[in-house]
Amino acid sequence: MPATLEQAPTLFVEASGVRFAYRRLGPDSGIPLVLLQHFTGTMDAWDPAMVNALAADRPVIAFDNAGVGASSGETPDSVERQAADAEAFIAALGLKQIDLLGFSLGGFLAQVMAARDTVDVRRLVLAGTAPRGGEEHLLQVVEEAFGRGARDVRLPLFFTSSAASQAAGAAFVDRAAVRQIDRDPDRGEAVSTPQAQAIIRWCAPKEIDRAALDAIRQPALIVHGSDDTMFPSINAYEMFKSMNNATLIMYPDSGHGALFQYAETFVAHVRTFLDA
Repeated sequence: MPATLEQAPTLFVEASGVRFAYRRLGPDSGIPLVLLQHFTGTMDAWDPAMVNALAADRPVIAFDNAGVGASSGETPDSVERQAADAEAFIAALGLKQIDLLGFSLGGFLAQVMAARDTVDVRRLVLAGTAPRGGEEHLLQVVEEAFGRGARDVRLPLFFTSSAASQAAGAAFVDRAAVRQIDRDPDRGEAVSTPQAQAIIRWCAPKEIDRAALDAIRQPALIVHGSDDTMFPSINAYEMFKSMNNATLIMYPDSGHGALFQYAETFVAHVRTFLDA
């Protein structure tokens, strides 16, 4: 049977002094889709339903960046250095051309990687993310989410308060918990502190860096939740306006985790975009 995110073995590759942990799903041939994860997230924070469906007809690679989860090293406190680590990982696997799916913080990395030619990025999907100089409320939203006493902090953090969104969130949390063996460790503040600093610095400029967005020449699919409190939806529209070849999709009654709430719809949109 084909490997699933819940069952795929954790593999390792060395690059730039870091032992990167990764899992590879899907067929051996085709342009790989590399997943770039959100703030503090590991490979086990991805939605198996989404990842497995994407891997049905293309190679999909999830990995822990430097210092995160099962990977060695230290987590940098800048987006550019995190992007450089991701590029080193991709080069170590010998991948000639890739597609990128960047969620949240991962979307910052995807923008940097697409704008420079260190790796050959063909297409990119940007989900729940923001441009440099965009609007963010990371610390406020995270603090409020932890204060609500939910069974999983991602329920108030990633989903709206509606019954439908919370039900979809609960289903996502259950799916993400299925893997019990060889789960990634939580590195705590060793990851959260530098990643938070990187996010705040990325969004700190008072004006959106439109030149950086204009430098992204590849086709891009921008996906956002209608009520994302961490990175408000205006970010998606600003990226859409400033990029050369972008398509924007906004999902209704959804927050930061819109791609997980609408996993089946999101997969259909991504497949259509990558296959175009």
